[in-house]
Amino acid sequence: ILPKAWVAQRSKAPHLSARGVTTVPGSNPALRDPMSMERTNLLNMAKLSIKGLIESALSFGRTLDSDYPPLQQFFVVMEHCLKHGLKVKKSFLGYNKSLWGPLEMVEKLCPEAGEIAASVRDLPGLKTPLGRARAWLRLALMQKRLADYLRLLITRKDLLSDFYDNSAVMVEEEGAVIVGLLVGLNVIDANLCVKGEDLDTQVGVIDFSMYLKNDIDDYRSGERNGQIAAILDQKNYVEELNRQLNSSVHGLQGRVDNLEKSNSILIEELAIAKNNIIKLQEENHQLRNENTIILIKAQQQLEVTQVDVDVELDTYKQSRQGLDEMYNEARRQLREECQLRQDVENELVVQVSMKQEMDLAMKLLEKDIHEKQDTLIGLRHQLDEVKAINVEMYTKMQTSDDGMKQKNDMITRLEEKTNQITATMKQLEQRLQEAERDRWTAEDGARKFKHDFANKADSLQKQIAQREKQMQQLETDLKIEKEWRQTLQNDLERERDIVAQLSAEAQQINGLKKEFHRLQDENSQLKGICEEQEQALEELGCKLSESKLKIEDIKEANKALQGGQVWLKDKDATHCKLCEKEFSISRRKHHCRNCGEIFCNACSDNELPLPASPKPVRVCDTCHALLLQRCSSNAT
Repeated sequence: ILPKAWVAQRSKAPHLSARGVTTVPGSNPALRDPMSMERTNLLNMAKLSIKGLIESALSFGRTLDSDYPPLQQFFVVMEHCLKHGLKVKKSFLGYNKSLWGPLEMVEKLCPEAGEIAASVRDLPGLKTPLGRARAWLRLALMQKRLADYLRLLITRKDLLSDFYDNSAVMVEEEGAVIVGLLVGLNVIDANLCVKGEDLDTQVGVIDFSMYLKNDIDDYRSGERNGQIAAILDQKNYVEELNRQLNSSVHGLQGRVDNLEKSNSILIEELAIAKNNIIKLQEENHQLRNENTIILIKAQQQLEVTQVDVDVELDTYKQSRQGLDEMYNEARRQLREECQLRQDVENELVVQVSMKQEMDLAMKLLEKDIHEKQDTLIGLRHQLDEVKAINVEMYTKMQTSDDGMKQKNDMITRLEEKTNQITATMKQLEQRLQEAERDRWTAEDGARKFKHDFANKADSLQKQIAQREKQMQQLETDLKIEKEWRQTLQNDLERERDIVAQLSAEAQQINGLKKEFHRLQDENSQLKGICEEQEQALEELGCKLSESKLKIEDIKEANKALQGGQVWLKDKDATHCKLCEKEFSISRRKHHCRNCGEIFCNACSDNELPLPASPKPVRVCDTCHALLLQRCSSNAT
């Protein structure tokens, strides 16, 4: 039902057909393009709605809410403009016209629009694309960026061709005009509660009664326009100053954040360096303890080895005395044999005339002599081996330590005794040769006395058997001496290995000392680095305090320009206003952007959009409750 003023002026004003085409009385609508007529009608309606919204908002003099009628009509007109020429897309449920598709593309063109798109997607009450598009328009108007976002959208004709026809408002010049008109809406402050509204089922119908004006209103609007223009100029100037101050505050805040991050990084590095120093000191202490333990063990091993060497020397002396006794007994036995040999020779000289009886005895003696010669040859080889062993032992004993000189002396004595034994054996050989010569001379006379001296030959055989036994004993004694010398060589090698181990341990101790000195140098270097870092931290703290003072001055200037609440200084507050807890390094100070008081993080961890800033900012608990109550009362 239209008002009477609309009916009275209907004959004079252009008519709007069912399809949205304006018709002038006396003109033929078939001669013009219907889409162009619709574009002009929508442009005129956009002009009327934007102008009426600006004028009414300035006369209203406060923040607009979602129940304000001109604001509702503006969103309806914008919805019709965005729907004009929209392509129909097929889906599983039928045909669909959606405004959310082109508006969602703004997120790719402008990263700042991502916050709006994300908040629209997160709203739980929106189920249709149309509802999301309506919520997006309201949030963009609250941000005062609706004209910027739509300007970016209409400049990309390639993207709009996927959603709109070629004759749509957003593609043609009328869209650029509408976007230019939307710039004037930046002077309006709106606080819209999108979460509680039912945007999916709203019916978008344009109410033309709001745009019908009388002559008196036209006259008053002319006077009002001058006042509005002056007020708009002042407001634009103040908003430009506010934006510049906000940009400088954001820059300084970013610098402060960077300095705080670098400060925390330096503190962490200093803590790590201190931990490394503590670990190095502990390792140094452990190495010192290990060094003392190794020295004690080495001294104990040296004492044990010294005791073992003394015991071995005692055993060597005792064994040397036993060998001397054995050599004395062997020499005595050789003397007795020499005496017996002389007696036999005397008997052979006496009994030369008894050759016939001594033939058999002499043959037996020849066999025995040959066997003894073989044994003598074997003894010579053994003596040569003994000489070679003695020479090797002598050379080895020369390279040993000074404590082994007594052993060398004893070995030389043994060599002298062996030389004496070889000399006596050579004398025996010479005597045997002389006896053979005498035997050949006495063969003729010995045959005669063959039978008389048979018994004497038996006695001689017994004596020879005894001498063979004595020679076997001597051979066993020589073998025992060889084994004893082999054990001495093994003991010497063991002592050399022990000496080598001790020298290696001494080298290890020297290496540990060098490493300890190196760790001390590294410790001093780390101390120097820590001192430098502490100086750098002090300088950074001074710079941070200076930057904080500058930020506080800028914030005070900003609050002075904005008016309203008083921005409390940091030095004036020592305790939280709500919980009254004292501020410290862990409990930092935070300003409430609504009342300007200082609170702790626990009492000011809320964020809400304010008229001064459309983005959510920090507010205290009391301001948060008051703002929520105000928003709920406006919504009702």
